[in-house]
Amino acid sequence: MLFSNVRPQGLKRLGLDYETLSAANPKLIYCAAVGYGSDGPYAGAAVYDDLMQAASGISGLFRLVDGAPRYAPVNICDRVVGLYVVNAVTSALYHRAMTGEGQFIEVPMFETMAQFVLADHMGGEVFQPPEGPMGYRRLMSRTRGPYPTADGHLALVVYTDRQWRDFTALVGEPNLMASDPRFSTQDARTRHAEDAGAYLARHLSGKTTEAWLEALRQLDIAACKVNSLEDLLSDAHLAAVDFFEDFEHPTEGTLRTTRFPVRFSRSPASIRRHAPRLGEHTAEFSRQDGASEEPPS
Repeated sequence: MLFSNVRPQGLKRLGLDYETLSAANPKLIYCAAVGYGSDGPYAGAAVYDDLMQAASGISGLFRLVDGAPRYAPVNICDRVVGLYVVNAVTSALYHRAMTGEGQFIEVPMFETMAQFVLADHMGGEVFQPPEGPMGYRRLMSRTRGPYPTADGHLALVVYTDRQWRDFTALVGEPNLMASDPRFSTQDARTRHAEDAGAYLARHLSGKTTEAWLEALRQLDIAACKVNSLEDLLSDAHLAAVDFFEDFEHPTEGTLRTTRFPVRFSRSPASIRRHAPRLGEHTAEFSRQDGASEEPPS
């Protein structure tokens, strides 16, 4: 199997394109992660995560919420497209195991992220002719939260009718859903997402985060505190599941990493090798290729 995120024109210059390699090995699974699909006018253009956030509409969603396009402070496109690559390669490996056939896979970042975004925000454009505007109104609400409390911030989703009945009773307004049509049904609350968020914010500032968490746990309403990056290092749940692991690197000393989060009952994942140093495996690969063990000067 060969995987690459190098632009196709560069691979072709090196003789590492699919046509050349599959002629020598028809069972080859060749996965190319590219910026744009090879059939479109943007094919071969260079991309980075920032560019894909902009191109796929993620940055534009921030503009709809607060007036200015921004990047999410995480490399979301790189991570998401990497998961699509894993799914694609796993499917191709299964196909080869069943048929003996290799194949070419192209995973374009732009198309992948456009699908990822539009799964939430296609809105009325799902229907032809369109039956309404694009965008999931609840996700684009400026009052979606997190919400200030007396000593921090709280992430809270009061979603179903039962949850709204319980929450409004908790804050002393048990008749709100019957008296105010904006809150009467889930559809109404989605259409009036700004008002629903403002209502939650208005009631949450009077108690501490922990007080709210305890009360909401009793009602089975989903909520959690807003963690900082440093909070994750001391989080009680992550500690209980042994999320962080230390290991010894031969040149960098003791390093901290996160374990693979998925559990396998029969084949648990583990870290067995450190990230390679520059040229660390040159001799090993040379032996496999039958070439000299001495790296080139």
